[in-house]
Amino acid sequence: MAIQAEAATEPGLAAPRTIARLWQDADAREWRSAAYLVEEDGGWREVSWPEAAATVEELANGLLALGIRKGDAFAILASTRLEWALFDFALGLVGAVGAPIYMNSGPRDVAYVVEHSDAVGILCEEEEQRAKLGEAAPRHVLTFADLPDLRRRGREHRAEHPDALAAAAAAIDPEDLFTYIYTSGTTGPPKACMIRHRNYYAMADCVRQLDDFIVGEDVMLMYLPLAHNFGRLMHLLGPHLGLTLAFCADPYAVADALGHVRPTVFPSVPRVYEKIHTAVSAKFDEATGSKRRLIDWALGVGRRVSALRQAQRPVPPLLAAQQRVADKLVYSKVKERLGGRFRVGISGGAPLAREVIEFFHALDVLILEAYGLTECTTGCAGNRTNAFRFGTVGRALPGFELRIADDGEVLIRSDTVFAGYYKDEAATREVLSDDGWLYSGDIGSIDDDGFLTITDRKKDLLVTAGGKNVAPQNLENALKTSPLISQALVVGDRRPYVAALVTLEEGVPREGIEEKIKAVVDDVNRDLSRFEQIKRFAVLPRDFSADEDEVTPTLKLKRRVCQEHFAAEIETLYA
Repeated sequence: MAIQAEAATEPGLAAPRTIARLWQDADAREWRSAAYLVEEDGGWREVSWPEAAATVEELANGLLALGIRKGDAFAILASTRLEWALFDFALGLVGAVGAPIYMNSGPRDVAYVVEHSDAVGILCEEEEQRAKLGEAAPRHVLTFADLPDLRRRGREHRAEHPDALAAAAAAIDPEDLFTYIYTSGTTGPPKACMIRHRNYYAMADCVRQLDDFIVGEDVMLMYLPLAHNFGRLMHLLGPHLGLTLAFCADPYAVADALGHVRPTVFPSVPRVYEKIHTAVSAKFDEATGSKRRLIDWALGVGRRVSALRQAQRPVPPLLAAQQRVADKLVYSKVKERLGGRFRVGISGGAPLAREVIEFFHALDVLILEAYGLTECTTGCAGNRTNAFRFGTVGRALPGFELRIADDGEVLIRSDTVFAGYYKDEAATREVLSDDGWLYSGDIGSIDDDGFLTITDRKKDLLVTAGGKNVAPQNLENALKTSPLISQALVVGDRRPYVAALVTLEEGVPREGIEEKIKAVVDDVNRDLSRFEQIKRFAVLPRDFSADEDEVTPTLKLKRRVCQEHFAAEIETLYA
């Protein structure tokens, strides 16, 4: 059942189911835990809810002083920092429409978002980002260094117009736009998804209804880009659920931040979990003698416990006792890499191989895979702490309807489905039906217990010259479970057989690598039908790179770009 509208608005408060109201309610609740953790001078400083609320109020009044009003688009070009989050809530309080831009975007992409969104202003982290604007600079250009002055102007504006901000917040309707989220996309220019206030409010409230998934006492380490819908939702959950958000601006510093912040919840794209899996597996493989026998025993115990927990069956006392010993001797070493308080990991944005999830669960580390897309305001299905099935992306979330079309495409209907693509009615009609169903573009199936399995992107399915359909992501994920392989791209559309491009993990020696990769490919092929098997492969001289525009900000491969850049290697595979 869809989430229903709330009661009438109280005087001075924003309309129900708006992000302004979400923030105001959080301020009124007086959460006991810290609101945020920020890295300063080599340590991590707590930011209280009153401090955060005062900052947001001053920034919002400052925006009113600049003349920013409901419906005005305002871009943000910055990394995952507290300033980003609080400025976003300030925009939400005055009814402006956020237009976030990925930090690693080049000048062309920055100009595209600023111009396409009709932004009247932009907040840049520093001068280096500001320089990307070039001739595309809008009327108001701010950097983080300008925020103290904006807060000062906000205090002056509040003194002169004490009721202006409350009036602006109360004038926001749930149907008003809260943000444009530009899909990073694997082909073509990005499209601007129009997300209403009620869409993101419903999405945040949906997560609140999941028992023990994320709770108020949790500490969440956030490195995900806030320009992405996954990161944006996690940032909105902070005030809605009362959890503490620790912002890590540098994705390469995550390993260090895990040890200092010691999070209980860690949302991530699969690539980070794959990297940790590779490092831990390599460490285990180095062990010999009694140490290796201990690791094998502990993994065996963990796999038996995992199987019982997946089946929601009790763990016998003797096995539970063995697990406690294994935890002390083996699992705890891995958990320390995650900070020592790790309760649950959330994986989204791209598929995560089942083998990786099962490996972590055998070490008593639970990673829950979820699924969604920007067009439904982040998630529509997810595994839960009390109901998970590895290899699936879980059951429909509260308020969501899922069904499978005749051609296997996953269809979604909920109160979170977006308002369409800005300035692109034709593309909107392609994904939204007249009765409210969203066409996901993904191929999947739903089992008898309601668990959704995603096979592949509809447009990414390979059709061999023999007319056989092959899902490349399944093969790619299987290849990436090897500690040798960093990335894999499976090709074969309209070709006589399936082939693969692979890149090596950093530090892997190239001497004799062909035979080692052949062994990995043979192992992947072992249980596949002949038409699915990888017949040939090439080891590329470098990894796929964001600098070469080959991966999206959430580390998904841009297939078309990768195939163009390595066209010669692909042709060699079919020579």
